[in-house]
Amino acid sequence: MTGRAYVAGVGMTPFGRHADRTMRSLAAEAVAAALTDAGAAASDVEIVFFANVGQGAIEGQHAVRGQIALAAAGIEGVPVVNVENACASSSTALSLAYAQVAHGAVDVALVVGAEKMCVPDRERIAAVFDGCWDVAHAPENSASLSDVGRHLIPETAQSLPKAQSVFMEIYAGIARSHMETFGTTVEQIAAAASKNHGHSVGNPLSQFRQDFDLAEVLGGRPVAWPLTVPMCSPVSDGAAALVVCSPRALQRLGRNRAVRILSSIVRSGRDRPLGDHREHVSHLAAVAAYEQAGVEPKDISVAEVHDATSFAEILQTENLMFCGFGDGGPLAESGATRIGGRIPVNPSGGLVSKGHPIGATGAAQIFELVTQLRDEAGPRQVEGARLAIAENGGGFRSVEEAAVCITVLEGPPS
Repeated sequence: MTGRAYVAGVGMTPFGRHADRTMRSLAAEAVAAALTDAGAAASDVEIVFFANVGQGAIEGQHAVRGQIALAAAGIEGVPVVNVENACASSSTALSLAYAQVAHGAVDVALVVGAEKMCVPDRERIAAVFDGCWDVAHAPENSASLSDVGRHLIPETAQSLPKAQSVFMEIYAGIARSHMETFGTTVEQIAAAASKNHGHSVGNPLSQFRQDFDLAEVLGGRPVAWPLTVPMCSPVSDGAAALVVCSPRALQRLGRNRAVRILSSIVRSGRDRPLGDHREHVSHLAAVAAYEQAGVEPKDISVAEVHDATSFAEILQTENLMFCGFGDGGPLAESGATRIGGRIPVNPSGGLVSKGHPIGATGAAQIFELVTQLRDEAGPRQVEGARLAIAENGGGFRSVEEAAVCITVLEGPPS
């Protein structure tokens, strides 16, 4: 990039099941909070990148979602770019905003991610997820991934019905492959889940704020072996917003708490063998993000990763090079990824506990990391946080995410 860009303001609604809320009202709440945090007004915004995945299937709002939703937030007349990249939508939106600001096209860009997914019609919810992979080859893809490592499933779990979400079946299959290759254990996956549920107790915006010990995670209702309910992200409503500014805009707004975006890398998944771990799209994106930022994995203070299941956190800590390939399970079990550990991961509680309104998830990760880098996270604060990384994946293609965005952030001067 030719110039600098900063996150000057962040806003987020509580995540959860909000029966009395609309997607528009959630988006408006997050936008108002982000603008206030940045010391900005709606009139300062020059362009908006609006991320949403589900409203077409759920409400029939297939197009111009941002233009419709943002009117309630007082955002009209400026360019609105609608972004859909499955669960990586709002992190992709941030990457686009970063490019606009860093290249000098605008001084103030707004990123918004919002979803209203908790509706009575479960078929409409299912339709959102069913569209996040190659629908033309769904039967063969489902069979090839969800059947991986079935010989590892204990006899007592062999008769489990298929999970309601095909993605839980896919994650379970990839988890079993990892277990077979590296010796990863169910207890190690449960350790990652227990840690994140514990972290969420300190997050007032988290969907769940209940601590689960290892036994409670392992004893949860089975979803798809080896995964139990406490190891899986819930269906959620919520919104998050980010104000991205140039140095010139920061001077005008008088903000000295801004967090610099050091890098933002978006990559797409490819066809590859399941066991070719060094070619995983998240790993390749992480290598590029570290290089662009001019930092190394050992420099990172805190991370937010896309734990749609707790196994995914184990996998992504390997892809981000916090440990070697195959060592993510022992890393989680050691306590190194807890707040106070060597590399705290998901101090927000992660997707499994904070919640996962899919189009808002990436922006919510940035909300957490900006809060951490400002030393404003209260009981979940990572001491001395200076550099942070977010990994946000979306959809599936072949054996990996269809889209991944990696963002590296640097805290304000102390």
